[in-house]
This record gives sequence, C-alpha cells and structure tokens, in this order.
Amino acid sequence: PGSPVARPRSRTRPTDTRPSTASVGRTTVRRTASGATRADSGTTATDGAAPTTGSPGPAGAVSPGRRATPGVRATAAPVAPARSPRRPVLPPQPRPTDVFAERLLAVLSGRRPVHSMLGHTAGRAYDELAWLAEHGPLRTRGALPVIRDVGYCEPRRGALEVFARIGAGDRLRAMAFRLERGRDLRWRCTAVELGGPRMPRADDA
Repeated sequence: PGSPVARPRSRTRPTDTRPSTASVGRTTVRRTASGATRADSGTTATDGAAPTTGSPGPAGAVSPGRRATPGVRATAAPVAPARSPRRPVLPPQPRPTDVFAERLLAVLSGRRPVHSMLGHTAGRAYDELAWLAEHGPLRTRGALPVIRDVGYCEPRRGALEVFARIGAGDRLRAMAFRLERGRDLRWRCTAVELGGPRMPRADDA
C-alpha cells in the first residue's frame, strides 16, 4: 500500500518503408492508354510496374518471360511464297543425218528389212537400197559394222548431202545419201550409194 501502480507500457512498431503491393484477390482499377478504366483482379504485382507477358504464339498465346509493349499489336512472322517447280531440261534431239545413217546401215547390214524404210524414202532411193541390200556389201562375219563419223553439206535449203564412214570388220567403207525435207517438214532419203558397183538404170541399157 502506498506504492504507485505500474501501468502497462505501449509498444511501437518501426515504420514500414517497403512499397505497397496488391494482395491476391484484390480488385485494382487501372487506366489504359485510351483513357478507359479496367479492373484487374486475382493478380499479384508491384504497384507502378508493367505486367510481364510473353511473345505471341501461333494461336495468339503469350509465352512467359517477355514484357508486352502497350499499344503494339503482335503479328505473325511472314511466310515465304512457295516456289514454282522447275521445268525438266529435255535432252538434245539427234540430227536427221545421224538418224538416217543408222537406219540405212541397219538395212544394208541385214539387221532390218528393206520395207522398214518405205515411209522414209522417196524417188529412186528405195529401189537403190533394195538392190544394195540384196548384194549385201556390208554383211560381215564377226563384228557388226558401225558408223565412224558423219558429215554433210547443204546445197540448198531443205536438202542435205550426207556422207558417212563405216567400219565393217577390218575394212573401212564409205556411204553417201541425200535427204530432202517435204511439205510436211519430214526428212526423207532420196538417193543412197556405196563405194563399189551401182544399180543399173533403165536408160543405161
């Protein structure tokens, strides 16, 4: 008795200097660049910091880790136009001089019949070819005759004088023939000769 009563001391907390943050579930009203207001709820972000977003995906999705720039719309990457397929390069066509040299050699060596040249001859060429094939000057035993080289000259437009060297066994023979192009633009043989006897003509008798 007579002693003073002790009063409870009031406790004080230190001042919180940390920046305030929006708690989870709190609705925050923000103002956009156009002046309209919108409400953000359920997010936790630091006041004054821009929300973190990602780069746009193929379906408009945003991948995390990248900041979005306000007012800039993400666009898809440009697609390169498809290239048209290249046209195939055709091989060069053989010359008519080489084609007829092979055809005539096949008939004169007995590998093809004479009538195979019916649509490729005109004038006396078919009779001369049949007479030469009957005598068989290029029929050899063993190795088949082959064409060594072919040359030609053009006496006029639409006509070719052709000569060829033929290797028949161990011998070298010469063959000459003439080609003329008709109105249908097709080449035909009009004369053929080999080194040696020629077919007798009716006016020679």
